[in-house]
Amino acid sequence: MIKSKRNALISLAFFLLAAALGVFLRFLYVFDISVDYRYIVHTHSHIALLGWVYIGLTTLLYKLYLGKCNVDKRYRIIFWFTQFTLLGMLFSFPFQGYALFSITFSTLFLFASYWFTGFFIKNIPEKFKDAKSYKCIKIALWYMVISSIGPWALGAIMSTLGTNSIWYRLAIYFYLHFQYNGWMILALFGLLIFILEHQEVCVSNRDFSSFSWTINLGIILSFFLSVLWTRPADIYYILGGVGGLLQCIAFLIFIRLLIKSKTLLNNIFSGFQKKLLKTIGILILIKFLLQLISAFPYFANLATTIIDFTIGYLHWTFLGVVSISLFLFLAYFKLIKIPEKGYYIYLLGFVLTEVLIFYKGAVIWLDFIFFEHYFITLSIASVVVLIGISFLFIANLRSIKI
Repeated sequence: MIKSKRNALISLAFFLLAAALGVFLRFLYVFDISVDYRYIVHTHSHIALLGWVYIGLTTLLYKLYLGKCNVDKRYRIIFWFTQFTLLGMLFSFPFQGYALFSITFSTLFLFASYWFTGFFIKNIPEKFKDAKSYKCIKIALWYMVISSIGPWALGAIMSTLGTNSIWYRLAIYFYLHFQYNGWMILALFGLLIFILEHQEVCVSNRDFSSFSWTINLGIILSFFLSVLWTRPADIYYILGGVGGLLQCIAFLIFIRLLIKSKTLLNNIFSGFQKKLLKTIGILILIKFLLQLISAFPYFANLATTIIDFTIGYLHWTFLGVVSISLFLFLAYFKLIKIPEKGYYIYLLGFVLTEVLIFYKGAVIWLDFIFFEHYFITLSIASVVVLIGISFLFIANLRSIKI
């Protein structure tokens, strides 16, 4: 348990670092600092996705499914090798962007993720193999592996077609789509189902089958929403729209499943944890609705021509849906503490930054004039997010012996 708590704290440290880099990026619009903006963006995104989310999720998966399987020694090797690749990215991306060393460490991370996936599936105890939660988790891990086709393709695309090719952006969007919508979202659903199973809440085969087929078909088809910026044939808008609609339907199926277990859920989660769960539900519903409307040509064009809408959506998913879900699950399984004060500071910063990012997009869309000191206000809002995460990190640092 202590080692799992330490690993969870390490993931939280990466989140803190990613938030600090985010604040630095905001202040680049306010102060004249001589750095390459793109290099810091690459560092920020890699540390956030691969440090905070990947380490947080895999720490949970190991504890819940393999914690009692006597494979700790092999897992430690995988874990610390992964940390080596993350530190390599941290100290190479800011200085060279995508170049020899950063690409090397990024590639090594991909191998580390394959290593963990194979290790996890190979060592899963027999009692979990038919569990509905494990079926979700297993597919989520495969989505993570599939997403890596994007980074592998980038090398060939850069050397042959160049970074201005549409295939360059498509490879990045392929990676992000199957990371966010496949690996992360499905793994989070799986963790909630694990809690229901652990508490002996009955999840009917029929309900689960409906949810599983709908969410997975939705994940696959909604990838076509990521290609609409190329102005493709109408069929791609239809396929993307069907994918977005299926994800909305899958969410409603899952909510119906939870409503059936409402009485038991009230006994499973604390009052604060139920607030987190409700917040996540609202955030993920809005996320799915935003995806759905982006299938319409007008909104698809809006989302791709005004980058702030894209950034706002990605932050909504990452800082909202995924990160608050991780707070909930890490706290529920007692791997970290979530002081309410620190969480509400974080939530305030998240809401403020989202309002300001979408505001900027709306101003560009409607041809309005920015209010004075917009960028300094956005920077301050980002500092609020950093303060919230710092509050959480310090609270856990005091309680965990590294």
